[in-house]
Amino acid sequence: MSMTTDDKLVYMVNQIARNFAAMGQQEAMTATADHLLAFWEPRMKLRIRALAVERPDALTPIAAAAVARLPASAG
Repeated sequence: MSMTTDDKLVYMVNQIARNFAAMGQQEAMTATADHLLAFWEPRMKLRIRALAVERPDALTPIAAAAVARLPASAG
C-alpha cells in the first residue's frame, strides 16, 4: 500500500518535528516552523495547514504547533 500525498506531508512534518524534539518543546516548534517556511513550497504549506484542521490527531504536538504558527500568507 502506497502513501497518499497527504499522508506523506503528515509523515514529513512529524519527522521534522521529531528531529528537533531534543531541543525542547518551544525551540523544536520554532525550528520546525522555520524549516517549513524555508524549505517547503507554497502548495505544501497550504496543504499541511489544511490537514492540521482536517486530521488534527495525525500531527504530533510539536508538528501541530509549528503548523499553527505558519502565517496565513505562507502559501
